[in-house]
Amino acid sequence: MRHIPLAAMLLAGLSLFAGVASAQEKSELKAAQKPIGQFLTVTSPLNDQMVSQLTNLATDLQAQATRENRDAILVMEIEPGTAGFGHVSDAVRFLTSSDVSRVRTIAWVPRSVDGTRAILALACHDIVMHPDATLGDIGRGEAVSTEDQSFVMSLADRRRNTRLSRGVVEAMMNPSEALLRVSMETSPNVVEQRFLTPAELMVLQNQNVVISKTETIKEAGSPGNFLGLDSEKAGFLVLRTAKNRAEVAAAFELPLESMREPLRNKADAVPRVIAVDGVIDRVLGEFVQREVRNAVANGCNVLVLKIDSPGGDKDVAEHLALTLSEIDSTKITTVAWIPKGAWSGGALIAFGCDKILMHPDAQIGDIGVITLTEPGGQFERAPEKIVSPFLQFAAILAKRKNRPPALLQAMIDKDLEVFQVTNKADGRVTYMSEVEIQAANEEWIQGPMVPESRKGILLTVHGERAHELQLADAPCHDEDELRSRLGISGKANLTPVASTWVDTLIAVLNSGVGGFLLITLGIICVYIELHLPSGFFAILATVFFALFFWSRFLGGTAGTLELILFILGIGLLALEIFVIPGFGVFGVSGILLTMASLILASHTFSGMTATESFEESMSSLGSLAGAMVTVIAVAAVLNRFLPTIPFLNRLILTPPGYAPAEADGPILRTSLLAGHASQPTPVDVGATGVTASALRPSGKAMFGDKYLDVVSDGAYIDHGTAIEVIRIAGNRIIVRSNPGTQS
Repeated sequence: MRHIPLAAMLLAGLSLFAGVASAQEKSELKAAQKPIGQFLTVTSPLNDQMVSQLTNLATDLQAQATRENRDAILVMEIEPGTAGFGHVSDAVRFLTSSDVSRVRTIAWVPRSVDGTRAILALACHDIVMHPDATLGDIGRGEAVSTEDQSFVMSLADRRRNTRLSRGVVEAMMNPSEALLRVSMETSPNVVEQRFLTPAELMVLQNQNVVISKTETIKEAGSPGNFLGLDSEKAGFLVLRTAKNRAEVAAAFELPLESMREPLRNKADAVPRVIAVDGVIDRVLGEFVQREVRNAVANGCNVLVLKIDSPGGDKDVAEHLALTLSEIDSTKITTVAWIPKGAWSGGALIAFGCDKILMHPDAQIGDIGVITLTEPGGQFERAPEKIVSPFLQFAAILAKRKNRPPALLQAMIDKDLEVFQVTNKADGRVTYMSEVEIQAANEEWIQGPMVPESRKGILLTVHGERAHELQLADAPCHDEDELRSRLGISGKANLTPVASTWVDTLIAVLNSGVGGFLLITLGIICVYIELHLPSGFFAILATVFFALFFWSRFLGGTAGTLELILFILGIGLLALEIFVIPGFGVFGVSGILLTMASLILASHTFSGMTATESFEESMSSLGSLAGAMVTVIAVAAVLNRFLPTIPFLNRLILTPPGYAPAEADGPILRTSLLAGHASQPTPVDVGATGVTASALRPSGKAMFGDKYLDVVSDGAYIDHGTAIEVIRIAGNRIIVRSNPGTQS
């Protein structure tokens, strides 16, 4: 056996290791060089929303290509249909601008396309067509206007598509123009092929250019429609032909995932803008929740929150962010529009939205949690038992909206450092904490630390930087650009709905104290009205209960069912009191229905567990019981002092002769007073009996076998109560209760 020196073995091992490492690096480099791709179907008609979808996707691809230092390919599958020249020109100007310089645009034409939609294909770097599809006839049988011709011709002059010449464009715009394929000798033994109009050919001939061959591609007077297969063979307009998307993706080495359409709402944009201004508190939170519900109910599909807030209540902001993140993004697109700044709770609400559009100079971040040591004390950093669950919530919120969780957590934890990382397999770039990198099992290559996440500060960034860090969409300068980015027409109203004093009133009435007072005052007014049927307190009771249900309806806890139950309960109680003697099924049913309506109107039980629903019901029942105890106490006071309370005593029907006479006032003749011999009465003063009905203050009473009309001395007397005649005025018998008398 031949002996190999140890040094040679080590050298061979190092060479082998180096070869393996080199192969791995080449594999990673090859993965990093693969282009980013995305297909998008350009539907008909081409409207504001479709243009917005197109420009937003191109902007996102540009940003990703810049971050990952890769090329991006946008494949537009252009469907036949209609399109206004204005929408087409808007899309073309953006796609050919420097804003998307790293995005290579491919027009995929699986079916024949003509009219202004064909201009989209001419603006692309390359055109891929189905062999049997045609493209062209921009004027649809007529010549395009001179002004529009100039715009379309400029696409050929840009030379983005090297197979597109002025002659080809001219033939597509003007049916009366012919198109020729001209072979010319540019140098000895070198033949160049061009596609020219007869006028262009004449110019070349006048320049003594040697023309070796001329063929007619399109006759004058025929539409400028060109077949995919013929164009590919002739060598103009089309890069290649393909029969389906898979062939297109394979031709440009795009991953299969790129053929999946991005989620979008194909309906016309129906926007609603809600202002989130100032400190976030319970009043503002309830206002936003209410307006979100209204927007969804009214068919809104683009919900914009215009945020300008320094933060506020953590729980309110967290609840709003969670609510927004749970909205179905396939039906409603939620957008945070930040013209100035969103910090703390305001930033958290923004991160609950599908899109974040910021002014380049606007700021977002600093979601640190602070607590008040004591009323009137100082603010300090919240304890770990509060911060830790909040960090987990931020991570869940970020993942739900495809944003780097570590960056959101760095806005909460001042000691969390975040690094830029690159995926070894496909070259994707994102941002992770050191813990996340280690947990990924070497799937990511750690890069530089994000400077804004250095220890000791809470991450805060401006609009441009937020876009670079994948936290927000490309910056948006003003409302006009906002409309363009979201596909909102100029006619749509973008005036924000802002919180007013009415929202403050609703919040106050919806509070526990507000609801308690409305119920208590309403019942007290009903009690007084039963004793003093003047109508005034009935109106007050109606107002109090109307305010209760109005505030609950706008607050989202009450609906038609609760109101119907309440009205039905009141109706049964009225039937029991005024029609049916005694107190039985109708009265009990009325009380139960009324209590049930008030409890149901105080809370919404959707999304709660059985235990939580029971606890909420018991809380409402406790408040209602407290209101009833208060009413009983107030009733006892009113029953004792009602005849002498100022203002209320004027509502009592005081019998003539009972009220003390004024010194200078008129005095009734004694012949009209009780006891006059000329007017005998069925009973005398001092007679005792029992009420046969409730006296409010008039009613019926039994004196022995006599059934007489009587009037109480002012206070309410229930039926079946022992009474005593205290005076007789004409035909009126005035009585008072006499508990000591046995009937």
